[in-house]
Amino acid sequence: MGDLLTTAISSFSRNRYVGVEIGRGKKLSEILSNMVMVAEGVWTTRSVLSMANKLGITMPITREVYAILFEDKSPATAIETLMARELKFED
Repeated sequence: MGDLLTTAISSFSRNRYVGVEIGRGKKLSEILSNMVMVAEGVWTTRSVLSMANKLGITMPITREVYAILFEDKSPATAIETLMARELKFED
């Protein structure tokens, strides 16, 4: 629980820092090149999406976060993609 709270509210969170900088329009490569510590959420996103794909699990939010981080998709476009999804029952 502590990690979740730190990521969400602490200015010292590496993952939050990456998110804020992405929101300011910076590219992931630029953000990471200026960091000395690891923002593990970046690499976890890649691993989780890979596992979901292998298991046939649909993870639309993770897919869009991946697209923002690794495919230079804009956050605004990612939100539009999520909001435009066809309504369906989620397991």
